[in-house]
Amino acid sequence: MTDGPTYGFDTLQIHAGAKPDPATGARQTPIYQTTAYVFRDADHAAALFNLQEVGFIYSRLTNPTVAVLQERIATLEGGVGAVCCSSGHAAQIMALFPLMGPGKNIIASTRLYGGTVTQFSQTIKRFGWSCKFVDFDDVDAVKAAVDDDTRAIFGEAIANPGGYIMDVRSIADVADAAGIPLIIDNTTATPYLCRPIEHGATLVVHSTTKYLTGNGTVTGGCIVDSGKFDWSANDKFPSLSQPEPAYHGLKFHETFGPLAFTFHGIAIGLRDLGMTMNPQAAHYTLMGTETLSLRMERHVENAMKIAQWLENDDRVDYVTYAGLESSPYFERVKTVCPKGAGGLFTFAVKGGYDACVKLVNALEIFSHVANLGDTRSLIIHSASTTHRQLSAEQQEAAGAGANVVRVSIGTEDANDLIADLDQALAKATS
Repeated sequence: MTDGPTYGFDTLQIHAGAKPDPATGARQTPIYQTTAYVFRDADHAAALFNLQEVGFIYSRLTNPTVAVLQERIATLEGGVGAVCCSSGHAAQIMALFPLMGPGKNIIASTRLYGGTVTQFSQTIKRFGWSCKFVDFDDVDAVKAAVDDDTRAIFGEAIANPGGYIMDVRSIADVADAAGIPLIIDNTTATPYLCRPIEHGATLVVHSTTKYLTGNGTVTGGCIVDSGKFDWSANDKFPSLSQPEPAYHGLKFHETFGPLAFTFHGIAIGLRDLGMTMNPQAAHYTLMGTETLSLRMERHVENAMKIAQWLENDDRVDYVTYAGLESSPYFERVKTVCPKGAGGLFTFAVKGGYDACVKLVNALEIFSHVANLGDTRSLIIHSASTTHRQLSAEQQEAAGAGANVVRVSIGTEDANDLIADLDQALAKATS
């Protein structure tokens, strides 16, 4: 879209980054299923490889279909650029890659998706990186955890699985004072409910597999660059501020300014890590973004109705949905996620682990899958699946105790979903 009027979210989610195909006039973005692109001449090829000209070289790095999705997500998030990749987990590694080095650490919330906790507590050790897990509701503890080797702070706007709302601004202030970036996983909220950059985040990551695609068809990830961080303010980020040997001493921040992180993610991250999003996946996600606001409104409406019903059911110990007045995060929703608390939350079933297993097995409309953000309602017992690798203490800290199930509320008829839960709870707790 051209510079000019400030368009609304509903318009941008359909049009941002896209225009009719110049060769055919095709209105929907084509799937450019190609590995390579013909150069005009030798000088053109050299300019592309030297990062002197923007264009398409090889689909591990850039692809026209993926490029449209990158621009669309960046626009919806209020960033200057984005890099799409193969999964949400890939996006997290890609986000950290330019920031980290052996002996460096990050600070992460204790309330994170179980796979992220495993990635940060175990896998990144193989790179010589480490992670300190802190309760982000304790801002002073976050401040105290920062040391000279800390290179980023990482949290989720709406935490998976419990649906807890993060005070992004308070943690952003801690990051700013330390001269390090704040990375926010916005998968569960989406830019329709929360725009972390407006609350001080430096980078935003997504598992596009979830709500952005919305139909459970493809995996993908994205890193959005706010363009607001000064990578040259200190010597903590040499990958972005110092000469890059692979490009004859080019300095990414000096050369590309606000787009330094984005260009590094493509020219170094995708080039060397190869976590590429394929164009067909980008196509499915582009179609998903076109209905994002409509879907999120229904997700929120249904989640609120079902959470209220569950909270009043004697077979349920508690419900974590932040949209409920009983939630400690109820007031925070108004500032962080003013359009609603999302469609993801947990509830505790009386009868513990065994009752949760019976509940999952008895449901008919809810699908028992390790995914979220689908139009279909989904359920999982995190303690026996997604958070199984964690200790009991880590499970409890993440909101995934043995007596807890996570639900991702879809866009079906809410009364049908309540009836399904009712019959399953009767079987689980009889």
